[in-house]
Amino acid sequence: MSLANNITIITGASTGIGEELAYQLAKQGTHLVLSSRRVDELERVADKVRELGARATVIACDVAKESDCKHLIDMTVSEFGGVDTIVLNAGMTMWAKFADIKDMSIIERIMQVNYMGAVYCTHYALPHLQKSRGRIVGIASLTGLVGVPTRTAYAASKHAMRGFFDSLRIELRGTGTTVTMIYPGFVATGIRENATGADGKAAKIDPVNKDDVMSVEECASIIVDAIDARKREVVMTLKGKLGQWLKLIAPSVIDGMAKRAVEGNQKYVESK
Repeated sequence: MSLANNITIITGASTGIGEELAYQLAKQGTHLVLSSRRVDELERVADKVRELGARATVIACDVAKESDCKHLIDMTVSEFGGVDTIVLNAGMTMWAKFADIKDMSIIERIMQVNYMGAVYCTHYALPHLQKSRGRIVGIASLTGLVGVPTRTAYAASKHAMRGFFDSLRIELRGTGTTVTMIYPGFVATGIRENATGADGKAAKIDPVNKDDVMSVEECASIIVDAIDARKREVVMTLKGKLGQWLKLIAPSVIDGMAKRAVEGNQKYVESK
C-alpha cells in the first residue's frame, strides 16, 4: 500500500461507506480529515480511527454550501500542509416517481448535495492535489450508469458526476493527478432508509431485499484497493457490469430489467 501518511479528506464520513472507508484507510496509516454535517457522529468515527493508530481531524461541512467546501479545504491545508486524496462520498437519495413529487426543491437539493458538493470540493482542492500529484475519488452509483425508475433526481446527479469527472480526468491527463470513479450497487448502509419521498420527507423504508445488498466492509475494501492503484473506474457487481454493456448493445432490455427490479422491490416492501 502507498497510502501511509497520505492526507485524505472523506466527505460524508459520519456513516455508511464513508465511515467504513475511514476505518480501513486508518489501518493503512492514512491521515484522515473526516467531514459531514453531523459533528457528533464524526467525533465517534474519529475516536475509532485514533484507536486504530491513525491521525484524524473532524471538520463540519454541508457540501451543498460552497463556503463550507472552501472552509473544509482551507482547514485541511492549514492543519496538514496539503491534500493528497479527496474522497467525494457525501450524498442523499430518493424513492419516488417523478410525477408524484410535490416539491421540486427535492430535485434541487439532491443535485446540490450529490453533484455540486463534489464540484465545489474538487474546485478548492484541485490546486493542492496538483501539487501533490494526488487522487480525486468520486463515489457515484450504478444509477450513474443506467436510468432507474423512482430515482430520477438521484440518477441525474450521479450521471452528472460521471460526466464531470470523466471530462476532468482528460484535462488532468499527464499531470500526475488522477480521477477514480466508483460505481457501487446496493450497499448495507442507512442511505436508503433516509431517502427522500415524494413529499420531501424521509421515506423511512428500505425497499431493497437484503439478499441483494453488498456489505459495507466489502464495498470499502474494493474502494481502498482502487484508490491505492489509481484505477480509472470500478463498476461493482456482476449485474452492474452486465448492465453497463447491455445499455450499449440492447438499451431497451436494460430498461425492462430496471423496471422489473423496482417493481420487485416494491413487492418486497409490501410483503414486510
